[in-house]
Amino acid sequence: MADEVQELQENAEHGADEPSLAPVTVTMAVLAVLVASVSLLGHRAHTEEILHQTKATDQWAYYQAKDIRRRNYELFLDEISVFTLQNAEQVAKIKEKYSKEVERYKEEQKDIQAEAKNAENEVMTEQRRADRFDLGEVMLEAALVICSITLLTRKKVFWGMGIVLGLAGVVTACLGLMIH
Repeated sequence: MADEVQELQENAEHGADEPSLAPVTVTMAVLAVLVASVSLLGHRAHTEEILHQTKATDQWAYYQAKDIRRRNYELFLDEISVFTLQNAEQVAKIKEKYSKEVERYKEEQKDIQAEAKNAENEVMTEQRRADRFDLGEVMLEAALVICSITLLTRKKVFWGMGIVLGLAGVVTACLGLMIH
């Protein structure tokens, strides 16, 4: 970013020598601010993406822990039914207790799975947003460079191309804001 600021300063000095290039330097300054803004939005979207991914991963780990515990209880129930035990009444109580635990874990797993899938969907949404911001940033940076060519060549066609590309970058970034 420091190189871009120095480049803008040098280009502004060139523009000061020729007043007809003043609009070009103003355009470049606006593009530089837009690049910084869209870059910030992109960084934030990537951070949100990572946070949602972490949440999804945590939920799946929690789901797996519940699944292991549920399977252990099911195994225990299977073992009880294979072995002959002396106190049938006590065995029936234990079977009932662990059967309820198995059912409870199955229900909890449904909720945990739903939360994990929701977090994965949020990851995908943030990914799409971040992609739009990244593309908008690239377009704005390219527009800034193309506009600076105007100062070197004195050909305003580059300024026009830079403005068009800059507008495309802004539109692309705004599309990122619309993704929910």
